[in-house]
Amino acid sequence: MSDPDVAVQARRRRTFAVISHPDAGKSTLTEALALHADAITQAGAVHGKASRRGVTSDWMEMERERGISVTSAALRFTYRDTILNLVDTPGHADFSEDTYRVLTAVDCAVMLLDAAKGLEPQTLRLFEVCRHRGIPILTFINKWDRPGQDALGLLDAVEERLGIRPTPVTWPVGIAGALEGLVDRRRDDEVVGFERSAGGATVAAESVLDPAALSGDAAYTTAVEELDLLSSIGAEHHPDDFLAGKATPVYFGSAVSNIGVRHLLDGIVDLAPSPGPRPTAGGAPRPLEADFSGVVFKVQANMDRAHRDRIAFVRVCSGRFDRGMQVVHATTGRPFSTKYASSLFGQERSTLDIAYPGDVVGLVNASALRVGDTLYTGRAVAFPPLPAFAPEHFAVLRPKDLSRVKQFRRGVVQLDEEGVVQVLVSDRRGEQAPVLAAVGPMQFDVALHRLAQEFGAPGVLDPLPYQLARRTDAAAVGVLERAPGVEVFTRTRDGALLAVFPSPWRLSSVTRDHPDIRLDDILDSSS
Repeated sequence: MSDPDVAVQARRRRTFAVISHPDAGKSTLTEALALHADAITQAGAVHGKASRRGVTSDWMEMERERGISVTSAALRFTYRDTILNLVDTPGHADFSEDTYRVLTAVDCAVMLLDAAKGLEPQTLRLFEVCRHRGIPILTFINKWDRPGQDALGLLDAVEERLGIRPTPVTWPVGIAGALEGLVDRRRDDEVVGFERSAGGATVAAESVLDPAALSGDAAYTTAVEELDLLSSIGAEHHPDDFLAGKATPVYFGSAVSNIGVRHLLDGIVDLAPSPGPRPTAGGAPRPLEADFSGVVFKVQANMDRAHRDRIAFVRVCSGRFDRGMQVVHATTGRPFSTKYASSLFGQERSTLDIAYPGDVVGLVNASALRVGDTLYTGRAVAFPPLPAFAPEHFAVLRPKDLSRVKQFRRGVVQLDEEGVVQVLVSDRRGEQAPVLAAVGPMQFDVALHRLAQEFGAPGVLDPLPYQLARRTDAAAVGVLERAPGVEVFTRTRDGALLAVFPSPWRLSSVTRDHPDIRLDDILDSSS
């Protein structure tokens, strides 16, 4: 039944992700946002990642050891009476598949750029994913308290390389490494100064500076001239252009020093879109006010080592979710109980009784759910399946300890269901020697780490000489298996047949000799 309060509640939600190249400061910004919203009392980034005391979103031991994010997490907090659902993304290119899944669950993204490095390869790739999905982007140029590039030059690079118009909302007074304050263009060019806190552990104190007192300041004079130039070329925020992906509001600051973070938070609340109707697999959008529906975009086990449980991350797409309600699992058509529903804040969780479109619900011990599954009540609905990326690295996985084979097999199944790696099998190798397929080699590191730490079943990998995969069908298997250097596997996740090749040259040779066989470029679960 339609609930008129759903639309009202949806307008209070902002669901977004932070995307960046590794080491741009994504985890630090995530903490800074939570700190400014009073969701935490002290940030963990005190002297950089190596000594981070407690990164809110980096809950896995391996993440803390290496100082990078290798899994996704959800954080829910309130700012200015707006409920923010921040879905953190992995910070390494090897986990782009997991990042893509996260981006299917958000309505907006914050693109984080390092002031010294500017646009980097992983940032470009993630931007293209956002463009493909029609996700509007706010940009935060980080580390302005350190030496870096020229501000106008960075804007030019964004426009030239991304084809999107940057429209600064804040502007730095002072070059990178000599920041004196920020001009807030949305507040009549108000100039805000900052008093840095020790190690950036708490919010930096702000004060409004008198422009008259700054009239003789060279950095302020330069900032005014640059702002006049931006105004003359029309670099002003227009909501329609932003929502259409033609422009990106730009903010400057330093996440580790908590400078400019409040302005970004205000921008997320004021400019970012609230949840809207989402297209279904049939193409027609599901209205927000329709009965409950949601899509599973992430499955994660053992976030709480004490309970050894498994959580399915569900983005609410329509209607009102009530804990304990009976929903339908679209894949099986069977009822599914939601008794154990949680609100997530990194590794921490609390009972969640009600949720609305845009919210992320953690369903605990949801062993029947897989990534991409749809849940609903009322009229049947299914949302588009999530694609699987083409793997580029392959290795045979074997247990080190044969007395732990049972735990080893259970761990492999778990990692496959979560999408940590793709698991492939074949009649030639047998199920005793599964082949792991990954977009990047660090996925293998995570798989081995989790097998050893969570399942007590260490494994060893034997690399295979393959570089690329193509989706095929049963009619082509015989031909491909007779081709030198080619293997055909079944992906256990969905039963897809994958042909793997040692080089692009070998693929071209097989394609030339057998032009009629199926070898698809895109490994999509809907194919």
